Amino acid sequence: MNDNVGFNLSTVFAEVAAVIPDATLLVWRDRRFTYSQMDARIDAVARHIAGAGLGCHTERIALAGHESGQDHLGIYLRNGNEYLETMIASYRARVAPFNVSFRYVDEELIYLLNDAKAKALVYAAEFAPRVEAIRAQVPTLEILIQVDDGSGNALLPSAVDYASILSTPVPPAGMPIPSPDDLYILYTGGTTGMPKGVLWRQHDIFISSMGGRPFGSERTLSSYAEVAEQARNSPGSMSLLMIPPLMHGAAQWAAYNIITMGGRLVFPDDVDRMHPDRVLRLAERERVLSMPIVGDAIARPLLDEIERGDYDLSGLFVISNGAAPLTPSVRARLLAALPHITVTDSVGSSETGAQMTAAGSNEDASAAPTFAPLLDTSVVSDDLSRVLEPGEGEGWLARRSVIPLGYLGDEAKTARTFPTVGFTRWSVPGDRARLRADGHIELLGRDSVTINSGGEKIFAEEVERAMAGHPAVYDVVVVGRPSERWGSEVVAVVQVADGVVVTDDDLLEEAGKHIASYKLPKLIVRTPAILRSPAGKADYRWAAKAAATNEAAELSKAKASRAGR
Repeated sequence: MNDNVGFNLSTVFAEVAAVIPDATLLVWRDRRFTYSQMDARIDAVARHIAGAGLGCHTERIALAGHESGQDHLGIYLRNGNEYLETMIASYRARVAPFNVSFRYVDEELIYLLNDAKAKALVYAAEFAPRVEAIRAQVPTLEILIQVDDGSGNALLPSAVDYASILSTPVPPAGMPIPSPDDLYILYTGGTTGMPKGVLWRQHDIFISSMGGRPFGSERTLSSYAEVAEQARNSPGSMSLLMIPPLMHGAAQWAAYNIITMGGRLVFPDDVDRMHPDRVLRLAERERVLSMPIVGDAIARPLLDEIERGDYDLSGLFVISNGAAPLTPSVRARLLAALPHITVTDSVGSSETGAQMTAAGSNEDASAAPTFAPLLDTSVVSDDLSRVLEPGEGEGWLARRSVIPLGYLGDEAKTARTFPTVGFTRWSVPGDRARLRADGHIELLGRDSVTINSGGEKIFAEEVERAMAGHPAVYDVVVVGRPSERWGSEVVAVVQVADGVVVTDDDLLEEAGKHIASYKLPKLIVRTPAILRSPAGKADYRWAAKAAATNEAAELSKAKASRAGR
């Protein structure tokens, strides 16, 4: 391979597999796959996809940022080897795969597949009835590949079985040569609005988030030879227990970071829900070094089990948190239960990639998390006219350099999210932040979930942190709802810990120790469980509905009370 070339994700994997063919890549249930075994399976799936006529029809140079010149393939799977194989095989065939949430109902699935103009769908057999129900409403969808998952659902009449394509020969026309310009597509979660497909060049996402810039370093890899040498030096030394679903960008990024180091990925046996006891026994058995989590939603049940169980987690050195806040009280419990580990926090988004890491844990539960940014991350002014200097205060969190091309099919939103500030193109997806005098950045919250109450700006995340400071609060999501008096008022949707009795006044009293009184919730809605994405992110659309439903119930009770007088 030539040095100083652009990277594509297929060749990155192939180069690692070539130098450590017999090292274990993936452990799942009773299966263990080496790098060479996985590479052979990827080859076969790629041949099937290319042989079906899918690929690249227009090169990047002829396209605008919001346009794609490749066919698109949806991955509608839970975690497992087939997810990783399908993703990399698509890259090898010059097809752009995209993530499909397995939580979507028919309407959401139809919207997503049509927005992506999906030509192919690789899906688990458990989802076959849903695929059959919606297929006629996705006119671009031509190819179905069904993965047998033991659910018992029969192969759809027009689908092919995934296992049957694992011996596919090279098609007569041969295989395409992947390009660094080929797309990496990541759909946003849709927890605050409709999902959007974020388009990245594969080279850019690799450098940004998938191992091209070793963790904690500003240095970037410059050649495939350097990737191969890095993997050859310590095959198997890094290992990661993958709890978040691969349909989430951070999980894909973590997987590729491990691959570039020649490491080992371990998936929990259960893919439909997390069983903390089984996850911890697996971590114990496989002696994994690292475990990614997504905020309190994953950390709390693991902690509960660690504190009441007897697990040898001496092999675990890092718990890495990202994509959702980890409250100080939960962090403190983690470090008390596992004093030998390091807990890291990272910030990034579909539109920016990995941006910054935690500068240290906060003592104050109400304090905004503080991070040390990479050199290409900063804060830009409210009017997007300039980049702020250290100590200038609040603005938009932004990133330049290796950033996406745009949103699939949406030229206007592409222009808004990726503006030119000065003479440089930046990604500004909507996070509010404060640039401190020491150069560190305080993350304040996503603007789309900021509540404007009585003229005051209230960040949902800061109220969530304050509410979560009470030990009775197992989980909490904060939203705004319309108010005649305030314009919008704060509502906390709270899941109380099992078996705990606590009053609203108790919760508000604790929160009032950390935030100003005008930020306190005007209403607390109790719920048996907080609905989050499969990755653990707060679903603010669901929370807003929960708040509105409670408001309707209050009005109904008030009317009934007046009628009975």
